Amino acid sequence: MNFPANLKYTEDHEWVKVEGDIATIGITEFAQSELGDIVFVEIETLGQTLNAHEIFGTVEAVKTVSDLFLPLSGEIIEKNEGLDNNPQNVNEDPYGNGWMIKVKMSNPSEVDALLSAEDYSAIAG
Repeated sequence: MNFPANLKYTEDHEWVKVEGDIATIGITEFAQSELGDIVFVEIETLGQTLNAHEIFGTVEAVKTVSDLFLPLSGEIIEKNEGLDNNPQNVNEDPYGNGWMIKVKMSNPSEVDALLSAEDYSAIAG
């Protein structure tokens, strides 16, 4: 499994890339492999301000639907429109074209509570 060292992770299997006060968020390679073929990504929280651990969307695979949990508090300022027509990007490139949302963080210190790649790897196996 690939867990890039430049990213942060959650126990809910989301990854976070921090650039200034903007966080790009998606699900990990482990998460997409557990879900199987992803057929739909639903994000209806664009423009909303949510707290960490609130649900920001869902991902639907062939056999299940899974909630997506926001790792950091903030305003959802962008969603990956490319997933509307190509949800399989999450399977094929979870850390690139498969990103899901961008958040303007309201409390950047929350990043400190996220997992390193090494710590996440221990959880994901």
